[in-house]
Amino acid sequence: MKVILYMNNFLKKLEAVLSRKDKQFLLLLVLFSILISFVEMIGISAIMPFIVVATDFSVIHSNHIFNKLYVFFSFDSSIQFIVVFGIILILFYIARSLLNLLYFHLMARFAFGRHHVLANRLFKIYLNLSYQNFLKLNSSALTKVIVTEAHNLTLFLQNFLFVISEIFVAAFIYIALLFVNYKITLLLTIVLAIKILLMTKTITKSIKKAGQSREQMQKDFFEIINRSFQNFQMLKFSTEQDKFLDSFAEASGKYAKANIVNASYAHVPRLSLEAIGFSLIIFIILYLIVKNQEDASSAIGLLSVYILALYRLMPSANRILTSYNQMMFYKNSLNIVHENILLKTEENQKSEIVFTEKFEFVNVSFSYEPDKPVLKNLSFTISKGEHIAIIGESGNGKSTLVNIISGLMHPTEGSILIDNVPLSKDNIVSWRQKFGYIPQNIYLFDGTIAENVAFGRYIDEGKIISVLKQAKIYDFVQSKGGIYTLVGEGGRQLSGGQKQRIAIARALYDDPEVLILDEATSALDKKVEAEFLNDINSILKHRTVILITHSTEIIDSSYKKFIINQGKINV
Repeated sequence: MKVILYMNNFLKKLEAVLSRKDKQFLLLLVLFSILISFVEMIGISAIMPFIVVATDFSVIHSNHIFNKLYVFFSFDSSIQFIVVFGIILILFYIARSLLNLLYFHLMARFAFGRHHVLANRLFKIYLNLSYQNFLKLNSSALTKVIVTEAHNLTLFLQNFLFVISEIFVAAFIYIALLFVNYKITLLLTIVLAIKILLMTKTITKSIKKAGQSREQMQKDFFEIINRSFQNFQMLKFSTEQDKFLDSFAEASGKYAKANIVNASYAHVPRLSLEAIGFSLIIFIILYLIVKNQEDASSAIGLLSVYILALYRLMPSANRILTSYNQMMFYKNSLNIVHENILLKTEENQKSEIVFTEKFEFVNVSFSYEPDKPVLKNLSFTISKGEHIAIIGESGNGKSTLVNIISGLMHPTEGSILIDNVPLSKDNIVSWRQKFGYIPQNIYLFDGTIAENVAFGRYIDEGKIISVLKQAKIYDFVQSKGGIYTLVGEGGRQLSGGQKQRIAIARALYDDPEVLILDEATSALDKKVEAEFLNDINSILKHRTVILITHSTEIIDSSYKKFIINQGKINV
């Protein structure tokens, strides 16, 4: 009962992870594996008649089927019959090898092709998360799922396919052996059943435990690396570097140990099965000698079948056990990918919304937790072209308010109107595209200034030069070698103020209707800050500007001031 529930749960998760096309491909592979298994059975069964005929020519005429074939094809001699029989078998075994090669290619294509599909699917899901839900997740954990767990799931799928295909192979050969000699076959069954039972109760259990340890240690591994590199400057000032090293060494060591256990135990099925296989062949020979009270030459055909069957069955049993153990080692990858694929994403439409006059907050409230409102019953209007300063101390909800204005977060209560049209999931994408955003903490990726300004969009050199001039940094860029100057990871080749001006150019690149400056001038000295705000006022004279700040010194009379305190606003 427990096994049935486990398989049912496993198949449900697999169904959710795989697309419709993936499932069709998987079904094709299963059907192909049945064909391969049938071919393998014929390959095992065909060798005994050939050996019998080759060792005793009289069988050609005494056996009803052989005699009919001999007469129908008008063979001239027994030797000619055997030669043709042998050539047909050779061609059959060549075709069998090619068919197996095609099957392994399709299996690899399915398994490793899913990594590409799953990685893209996961990345799309993460990008379509709501901003609020994304903030609840750990970015290093998301990276691990795409890079590692999606790959491990492909290994899981590959081993799953190996188990399925080899079960069919073993079943067909087993059925054939039952017809050859059921007593010897039942003995083989008992020996292998005991072997498999012992393996699953000992080795498989250890590998499954190692797989759970691998997943947790790898998660810690990524988290420690990410935490250290993201806070490298702070770490250099710290006296606790050894704690980071110790934590990393512990996670790395346990991760290595889990993989060592898996790699070591992976050889146990093959080695033990080889010992059992050779022992069974010797046992069969002894059995035939004792039974017939003579040498085993009279049973050479039967012996050949069992030797060939064991030659094929032992690798099948080995692959089944090894692949099953690997499935247990990577089982958590299926659980993790399944959980991430079920993450709730935004289902927004792209209906156009026009902003020509104003947007309004109507009794808007927001809370991250029930009964703990961050913003309380806000109602106000911002006209197009107004310059707004949202002023308040840290923790009073300034950034939350702007995230709601820009559509990154949704009100818990109340509504937002743009030219009297309610903001909804149908038009929120269009609304967000009207915003340019300059954050307080700037991240520049390891690329050129032009690439960082365009930020994945088409690089228009003329437009890049224009926005760099507007951001008052073009002369500096020219002095450093032009717009294709490398900035280094995180913009380490630039000062804080220069990075913020690059970010300003990035925000202006799409000529936004509304520009948000989230403490964006904090890295500039007072004189440069004042000059920059004057530039912003002139550049975006007829555009809407929302400035978030905790300082009133930089705000001139052109700004309407929204003072936020304890979730309320005074205009």
